[in-house]
Amino acid sequence: MKPSFIFIAFILIFHSFSCVKSQAAIDSCSSDLNINGLLFATTSFICQPVWGAQGFILRTAPSLWSFVLSAPNANAYVAIGFSPDGNMVGSSAIVGWVSSTDGSAVMKRYYLKGQSPNLVEPDQGNLQVLGNTSSILHDSSRIYMAFQLNTSLPEKRLLYAVGETGRLPSAANSLLSQHSDKISTTLNYVSGQSTQEKSPYSNLRKTHGILNMLGWGILMPMGAMVARYLKQWDPIWFYSHAVFQLLGFIFGFGGVICGFVLDDRLNYSNIDKHRDLGIFVLALGCLQVIAFLARPDKASKVRKYWNWYHYAVGRILILFAAVNIFYGIHLAKAGSGWNAGYGSALAILLIVSVVLEVRMWMKK
Repeated sequence: MKPSFIFIAFILIFHSFSCVKSQAAIDSCSSDLNINGLLFATTSFICQPVWGAQGFILRTAPSLWSFVLSAPNANAYVAIGFSPDGNMVGSSAIVGWVSSTDGSAVMKRYYLKGQSPNLVEPDQGNLQVLGNTSSILHDSSRIYMAFQLNTSLPEKRLLYAVGETGRLPSAANSLLSQHSDKISTTLNYVSGQSTQEKSPYSNLRKTHGILNMLGWGILMPMGAMVARYLKQWDPIWFYSHAVFQLLGFIFGFGGVICGFVLDDRLNYSNIDKHRDLGIFVLALGCLQVIAFLARPDKASKVRKYWNWYHYAVGRILILFAAVNIFYGIHLAKAGSGWNAGYGSALAILLIVSVVLEVRMWMKK
């Protein structure tokens, strides 16, 4: 077996990270808004798709600033926020939903005082909504929130969010659960053009994911494969194994540091398990480095036990790293492309390992 077989597989891995996603919307800016119950005319409104992934469409008009936000009716709340700086905290929002029990529609103001649900205060905020012209309407497929604001010029930075399916606010306190997805945009009220803004530290989040995926999730398993299947190519296998593991540790360590920075600056409330698993994987990686530096001589009586320890810790590290990478993709809502890309990489590594394992046992 030539060592180039594994390196060819390594190259193939980096061609597996792509996925295309599309969604069609029933409502559209190409046709007039034809829905009964609106309390003001919308024929002169500027219409703009503002969130293609979730099917959000916004219609606006100046003077008495009028808004109609339409979105899929998916048994979840929909929200539009007006932000002074593009961030959630300090913004005021209009949130609407349709009850799954009696079909009644609700629209309320909220003040986003903080990121936790108890700091999202109902019936508060800086929006002066004209109550006699506000309405929330729905049909089987979409929900429409129509309202007018008494202001000289609304905030141009608009936030959109959608709640988790089936988790609607209760009638008792109207508290919102954490959203399942959100975006931040800038709206030009003159032209009606809406542009999506990058989420805070989006590049750092991508760097965190890519470094951990390459380090712990790809290079570490490849290093283990070299050590198991290429020992007949001594000392090439040893130096290749050391290079793969060293690079994997460096990339993985950098990814963990990025994660600590993100946790400190963004103060996420739902990443405790992901963070703890990451620390556990990093600790195992440090143990492997220490074990490599303190490995006994081949003739030593304890070398056998050191090998057992080294193999076991390495395999535990690879397993928990893969689990945590998929969990991190889920938490970040990074989409199916990341799952498909990393899943394809693991599939290639698994297939290569099975082929090499079978060949190895056939030679024995």
